[in-house]
Amino acid sequence: MLRKRFTAAVAVVALAALSACSPASEPSSSGGDQVLRYAPAMFPVSLDTYKYAGEESVQTTIQQIMEPLVRVDDGKIVPVLATSWQNPDPNTWIFKLRSGVKFSDGTPFSAKDVVASYQRHQKLDGPLVPLYSTVTSFTATDDQTVTVKTSKPLGTLLSSLTLLFIGPADKLNTDGFFNKPIGTGPFTVTSFQPDEKLELAANPTYWDGAPKLTKLEFVNIPEVAGRITALENGEVDVLTQIPPDQVGSVKGSDAISYSTTPSWTYYFDWFNSNRKPFNDKRVRQAMWHALNLDGTVKDLFGDLASVAQAPLAQGVIGAPKLSPYSYDPAKAKQLLAEAGYPNGFTTSMQWPLEGGPNIRALAQAMISDWAKIGVTVKPLEKERAQWLEDFGKLNWDMNLQTNVTGTGDADYTLARLYVCSAKRNGYCNPALDKLLLDARSTVDQSQRPQLYQQAGQILWDDAVGIFPADLASNAAVRSRVQNFVMPPSGRPLFAKVSVSGS
Repeated sequence: MLRKRFTAAVAVVALAALSACSPASEPSSSGGDQVLRYAPAMFPVSLDTYKYAGEESVQTTIQQIMEPLVRVDDGKIVPVLATSWQNPDPNTWIFKLRSGVKFSDGTPFSAKDVVASYQRHQKLDGPLVPLYSTVTSFTATDDQTVTVKTSKPLGTLLSSLTLLFIGPADKLNTDGFFNKPIGTGPFTVTSFQPDEKLELAANPTYWDGAPKLTKLEFVNIPEVAGRITALENGEVDVLTQIPPDQVGSVKGSDAISYSTTPSWTYYFDWFNSNRKPFNDKRVRQAMWHALNLDGTVKDLFGDLASVAQAPLAQGVIGAPKLSPYSYDPAKAKQLLAEAGYPNGFTTSMQWPLEGGPNIRALAQAMISDWAKIGVTVKPLEKERAQWLEDFGKLNWDMNLQTNVTGTGDADYTLARLYVCSAKRNGYCNPALDKLLLDARSTVDQSQRPQLYQQAGQILWDDAVGIFPADLASNAAVRSRVQNFVMPPSGRPLFAKVSVSGS
C-alpha cells in the first residue's frame, strides 16, 4: 500500500509539472526556445556518477552534463576529451587531452580533473572499480597529458574509460556537488529532484558547439500507461523501453515515429549463493530447467526479445554462444530431490518497480512455473531506491533485473560481476577468475572471445543465475524531434537533437 501511495504521489507531481508546461504554453522553436521532454523508463535516483557508476539511468543522465575521455560510436572507440592515445609499452597508456575545453562554470579543463575523477571513483569503491584492478598509477604528466600504468597489459582500458565521466578536481568532493554537477558536456543542471524531475539547459560554451535544444527535461512518470498518454498528448517528446504489450499504442500515428534497434541489454535472475538452498548448484539448475522460457519470452516480448544464449547479450563484443537450458520439469524435480528437497521449498524473488519491460509479468510467469515443481516464491517488488540498497547488501534470495553491458565489451559484465572479489551474489570460482582476468589482460582481440566462451560455459553450467532473454531497444518520438538516435547501450545522447514547431 505504501508503494502504491508513493507511486500515485509521484505520478501526480509529474503530471502536474507537465500540465504547467504543456505544448499549448511551450514557446515555438521558431521563436527561439527549443524544449524537449524525455520520459525515461527508469528515473535516476542520483546524479553521482561515481557512487552509482553502474546504473543505466544515471549514466544516461550524466552524459548530458559530464563527459569521458572516449566514447563508443558505431562499434568503435572515438575521441571526446582525449584526442589521441598510444601504448609506448604493453603496460603504459598515454592520453593527449583536448585543448581549449572549459567546464560550464568557465574553469579550464586539464589533466588534474581526469585524475581527480578517477581517484574519486576508486575511493567510493563503486561497481565499476574492478574494471581498473590492474591499474597501478593514474597521473597527470602535464596539463594536457594523462599517463596510466598497469601491472599487466589491460586490453579493456579504453572501453572502461567510456564510463569515467570527468568533473572539476577542486569541486568534485564538495558537499552538494552532485545536486548540480558541473561538467564539460552540452547541458547544465537547472534543477534536480531525485525520482521526480531533472531540468537541464544548453551549455552555450560547449566545446563541440552549443546544442540546438535550449532546455532538456527528464520527466518521471512511473506508470507505462501514463508515459504513453503523455507522448500521445504531446506532453513529452521521447519515450524509450516501451513494453512489448504497449507497442501498439505508439505505432501507426502520423505524429509519432517508432523504431527498434539491437541492444546490449538482457534480463537475468541471480541466485544468492550465500543462502540455502541456492548454495547447491543442483537447486540452481533445477530452477532453470523448470522454466518454459521459449513460451514465456515469445508471449511477453514478441520480436523485442530472444531467449538468451549467454550471461550477456549477443551483440556485445566477445559474447559467447551457449545452448539454452531445456524446459524439463521432471529433471528439475529430480535435481531438487538429489539436493535434499523432494517436496520443494519456499523462497523469494525481488525486482525493482518498472525495472524493465514487462518485468512484473516475467516474474509472475517464472513464479508460476516454479510452483509446478513445488517451489513457492514470494514476490517482492520494490521501489528502486530500496531495491538498490537491498541488492548491494545481498539482502535477497533471488534478484530479477535488466542489465546493460555499458561499454559494449564482455569484460564489463563478466569480469566486473563474476570474479570472486566482486562479491555480488555469493558465487566464487577461482578457475573462472583466471579466465576472466586473462581475457582482460589480453591485448590480442582474437584471443579474448575464446576465453569468454570458456568462462561463459562455467557460469552456464554452474547456473549462477538464470538468463531469460536478450532485449532489443525501442523508442517512440514525436514527429517534431529530429536527429534522435537510440544506441545499443540504451543511453541516448541529446547533444545533436533538435525540435521543430511546438
